Amino acid sequence: MIRKHFAGIAASALALAVSAQAVAGTVTTDGADIVLKTKGGLEVATADKEFAFKVGGRLQADYSQFDGFYTASGDTEDAAYFRRAFLEISGVAYKDWKYQINYDFAHNAGSEDNGYFDEASITYTGWDPVQIRVGRFDPIFGLEKATSSKWVTAPERNANYDLMDWVNSHQDGMGIEVVGTYADSLLGAVTLSSKDNGDDNGQSTKQVNLRGVFAPLHETGNVLHLGANFAQRNADDEGYDGRFRSRMGMRGVATEGGTEAKNGNRAAFGGFNNADAGDFDKDTAWGVEAAWATGPFSLQGEYMQRTLEAGDNADVTEDIEADGFYVQAAYTLTGEAREYKLGKFDKIKPENKQIGAWEVFYRYDDFTVEDDNGLSLTQGVAIREIGEVDGQTHNLGVNWYANEAVRLSATYVKVKTDGITNDAGDDDGDGFVMRAQYVF
Repeated sequence: MIRKHFAGIAASALALAVSAQAVAGTVTTDGADIVLKTKGGLEVATADKEFAFKVGGRLQADYSQFDGFYTASGDTEDAAYFRRAFLEISGVAYKDWKYQINYDFAHNAGSEDNGYFDEASITYTGWDPVQIRVGRFDPIFGLEKATSSKWVTAPERNANYDLMDWVNSHQDGMGIEVVGTYADSLLGAVTLSSKDNGDDNGQSTKQVNLRGVFAPLHETGNVLHLGANFAQRNADDEGYDGRFRSRMGMRGVATEGGTEAKNGNRAAFGGFNNADAGDFDKDTAWGVEAAWATGPFSLQGEYMQRTLEAGDNADVTEDIEADGFYVQAAYTLTGEAREYKLGKFDKIKPENKQIGAWEVFYRYDDFTVEDDNGLSLTQGVAIREIGEVDGQTHNLGVNWYANEAVRLSATYVKVKTDGITNDAGDDDGDGFVMRAQYVF
């Protein structure tokens, strides 16, 4: 029934686009009005907002060059790849039901076995201000993850997220999320996920995510944002991936969607993969976030911690722990303020259509991983010491928002480690990333 209704809308819109007169972007009929929009993708909707259908997407083409710790040999290598190539289909049916389907042709989301879906979900909005979403989607842990990849400031989110990547990943599973807001200042979210890393009894991995946000100032250009996050899942299954890995802000060392580095070093700072049943118990993460924005200037940061508890087996006797933070400052030289919506930052809209909007930023990432078990000291193409290892990353960059669809970026990345090196003994490295983005 719904499919027939959408087909009717699409056919009517196509016919009207050819034969009817458009006034101020609106196409009308003798019956219910239909609105056709072409700015930012193609959207067809009824004027009463009961039904809508939109096709959009994003394309991010990256080129990066890096050396030192970023490669096994320390030599300079480069990579050219599509970071994301999403086709996005969304819509509304009977006013209270929304759907979203994002497919990644760059294959950096999802998997070959389950389809490269970044999201495939249905959301019920009829109990405003509470929304319920079900399907395949990433649970939210942290401010940078809540912000769309189209509008995060640096090319890659902070290095600490990599160490606990399961908190923000659907891993081909399914979930249900309940989000509620109050007075444009409070947000609360609960997500329950079932992931496909099953045990011998056929039980999938269960995960819970909690997020709370308080934003007493929540207008664009005048923001004060505070938040807290918690995530936990069971880790006692055979084959569990207990590695603490990070690309340290350089996706080209290991990625899909193009040519990656031949000897890229995506180091494991602790833990190990393919665990035996009982090696680990619970995997837990928590974090706090804060942001302040005034006019064209914004300052934000997050602190997070992960603990992978030792199980009953004698192989793993000590918990593996990681904690870290990042601090980021950004300033729009042309004066525009970054948009803010409760719980997340959004795009920058250029006011001058000739020169666009120019933004400069700096971000510092710092983390520590402690693994006293002494297992698998050689982690891929990295060698670590027993106990505590550290990593620091500097990101210095510029973004040019040519218009609301096109964004060009250039970022210099500097990495330093302590207690871990690549095969050649390097504990530092340099990298450079350029990105061309088109959003429709």
